Amino acid sequence: MQYLMSVIDDTGNLATPEEDASINVFNDRLQAEGHWVFAGGLGSPDAATVIDNRGGEAIVTDGPFVETKEYLAGFWIIEAPDLDVALTLATEGSKACNRKIEVRPFL
Repeated sequence: MQYLMSVIDDTGNLATPEEDASINVFNDRLQAEGHWVFAGGLGSPDAATVIDNRGGEAIVTDGPFVETKEYLAGFWIIEAPDLDVALTLATEGSKACNRKIEVRPFL
């Protein structure tokens, strides 16, 4: 089963060199153990553009879709046999990147 591990940041800072090194070690482990599907870091919420085309015409807005002190800073998509393994990996990922991780299964 695949899981999304979302990196939640509230600092507004990019990863430090030490955090980057720790994330790289964690990424290497995910790949070596067959859990790796895809991962990526994201730009700041200020770089976001929101498109709302639910009405008669599309509305394009600069900035994040919600005002909040926490935001999605990056993510991993992993393959894990069950939620327990995904949560164990998320615990290690949280330590590696020094941020909170939200785990959600893909439907």
